[in-house]
Amino acid sequence: MNTLPLQFLVMTLAGWVSRSQQEVIDYLLEENRILREHHGNKRLRFTDSQRRRLARKAKKLSRKALLNLETVVTPDTLLRWYRNLIARKYDGSKARGVGRPRTAVDIERLIVRMARENHRWGYTRIRGALRNIGHEIGRNTIKRILSANGIQPASLRRKGMSWETFLKSHWGAIAAADFFNIEVLSHFGLIRYFVLFVMDLRTRRVNIVGISNQPDGRWMKQITRNLTDAYDGSLMGTRYLIHDRDPSFTRDFRMILRAGGVGTVKLPAQSPDLNAYAERFVRSIKEECLSQIIPLGERHLRRAVTEYTEHYHLERNHQGIGNELIERPNEAAHGRVECRERLGGMLKYYYRRAA
Repeated sequence: MNTLPLQFLVMTLAGWVSRSQQEVIDYLLEENRILREHHGNKRLRFTDSQRRRLARKAKKLSRKALLNLETVVTPDTLLRWYRNLIARKYDGSKARGVGRPRTAVDIERLIVRMARENHRWGYTRIRGALRNIGHEIGRNTIKRILSANGIQPASLRRKGMSWETFLKSHWGAIAAADFFNIEVLSHFGLIRYFVLFVMDLRTRRVNIVGISNQPDGRWMKQITRNLTDAYDGSLMGTRYLIHDRDPSFTRDFRMILRAGGVGTVKLPAQSPDLNAYAERFVRSIKEECLSQIIPLGERHLRRAVTEYTEHYHLERNHQGIGNELIERPNEAAHGRVECRERLGGMLKYYYRRAA
């Protein structure tokens, strides 16, 4: 008889607790809906700590229960976070030792250098050359390094000699010729002048062989005869002269050179890289000199070109030859520092004057 009021009390309390929990759940569900509406389609960003907390809670619920809750994240995402949590627990990658060490960068550069400078050397030959200087590198490692640097096997590289190798193998016996033009202001308006020069590729020494506003065939013939003069021709001792496909380099031009013992190499069309040293001189004289002045007549142009050429040989350091001067004058090691100026101070050279 006394147990009935107690059972009734327990049932009443249980119902009240259940209603209270449901009210809490209803409130949280509504809060999630409002949160979704507030963020719209924007993706929520959770920290790793927040993911772990939600994953642990989701583990206790079934997929069906999670679907009924209308959670902020999908049930699949919660369960995936839980699986990742387990995977991290048993992840032993941090305890693993390091694998095979990578080949040192300086050795990789040496391998690439050997392949580029010796186009007939295969992987085994390069391996032997490395062993000679104390580096034991596997053949497959050499193959992988060359492949990563876009270098083909020796069987493909040896089919033809590179232009760089050709030039260096003929250093001292090969020169380059080229034109550049400049607009000169005269009494008759702007007149285009053409400057022809020849460069010795080994020393980078430049010889201005002609300046004209009408470089026709007769002018080119006379210039060519001057170049091959037996006493003071600029091409004395030169075996080959490379030039582009400018129409001024006529058939007569090539024949006169050939008669003087100088062969000509006509470069392919649109290939300025094959005459890079001459192209670099054109860029230098224009950027450092001619683009900084207004040539007032042919005489002014000739003076500017002559002054710059002297500066180019005696006073300008060249990165292509170790940042040195083409012709180093005999100067004092000690003394007051002075400045030599050309073209009104546009070109400067600092040196020590003997006491």
